[in-house]
Amino acid sequence: MATTNDLKNGMTLNLDGQLWTVLEFQHVKPGKGGAFVRTKIKNVLSGKVVDKTFNAGVKVEVANVDKREMQYLYREGEDFVFMDTETYDQPHVPAATVGDGANYLLPEQMAVVAFNEDTPLYVELPAAVVLEITHTDPGLQGDRSTGGSKPATLETGAVIQVPLFITTGEKVKVDTRSGEYLGRA
Repeated sequence: MATTNDLKNGMTLNLDGQLWTVLEFQHVKPGKGGAFVRTKIKNVLSGKVVDKTFNAGVKVEVANVDKREMQYLYREGEDFVFMDTETYDQPHVPAATVGDGANYLLPEQMAVVAFNEDTPLYVELPAAVVLEITHTDPGLQGDRSTGGSKPATLETGAVIQVPLFITTGEKVKVDTRSGEYLGRA
C-alpha cells in the first residue's frame, strides 16, 4: 500500500481489481479546501486512458509488476512463446497481449514482457527494429519529384509505407510504436 503522495509516473496501481499505470500526476493545493492529486491513468489491459482525482494522502494499492527481458521463440496457435534467458522458462503469451507488436516480431528477437502474478500484461519491443522488405512494386520514373511513398511488405508480413526508391530485398529500420519507415539499415 502507498498513499497518493507517493505516486510516480510509470507506477502500476490496482484499483477496483483492474491494473492501471500512472501516466501523469499533479499535486494540487487550492487556496480553499483540502489538497488533492489529479492523475491521468491508463488501463494496462485495454489501453483506455482516464483522468482520476484522489484526495491527498488516500491509500492506494500498488500492483507488483515484474518486467523480464525475454527472447521470442515461435508462434504456437494463437499464442507467442517467449523464453526467459536466465531461467529458461517458456511462458505462452496470448496474441491479444502482444497486440500490434506482432507485426515487428522476429524469432530470436529480445523483448520485455511484463507479468503480474504470472499473468502476462504487455510486451515492450525495442523502439526500432531492422526488417527486410520481401515485396514492393518498383517506383515509377515520374513519381520521384513528389517525394511520394508506396506500400512494402516486410518479412513479418506487415505492410508499411516506404519511399519510392526502396526495392525488394533491402533492410529498413521501422518504428515499432507507429509502424513508420525510419530509414535504410
